[in-house]
Order: sequence, then C-alpha cells, then structure tokens
Amino acid sequence: MIDKMTPIGEVVAKYPETVKVFDDFGLGCAGCKAALFESIEQGARVHGIDVDRLLEGLNRVLPGD
Repeated sequence: MIDKMTPIGEVVAKYPETVKVFDDFGLGCAGCKAALFESIEQGARVHGIDVDRLLEGLNRVLPGD
C-alpha cells in the first residue's frame, strides 16, 4: 500500500502502472527530478491536488497480493 509519505520516485519505480494515475492528476512525476526526493504529499500539495484522492487512485491500480 502506498501512503502519503512514500517518495514519488519509489512508487513509480516499483509500480510503473501508477504513472498513468499521476498523469491523470496532472502530475508529470515520472520525468520530474523532484520525484526523486519528494513525497506524494509534498507533490500533491505543490500542485494543489487532493492527496487523499490521489492515494485512492494510486492504490487502486496496484497489483493484487
């Protein structure tokens, strides 16, 4: 499960399927240098995105266990 403190770069590297979710929310995180150190919460705040909605979308596309 992804939470708001997870670094964006870690999420994209581990779960490439999340790139579309970030894009759908207007976050070009896959190619952003800030993604290497920025948490999901920080990225959402900077872009005026509701972090809870973003997390919902990201966790929805994760592969099932």
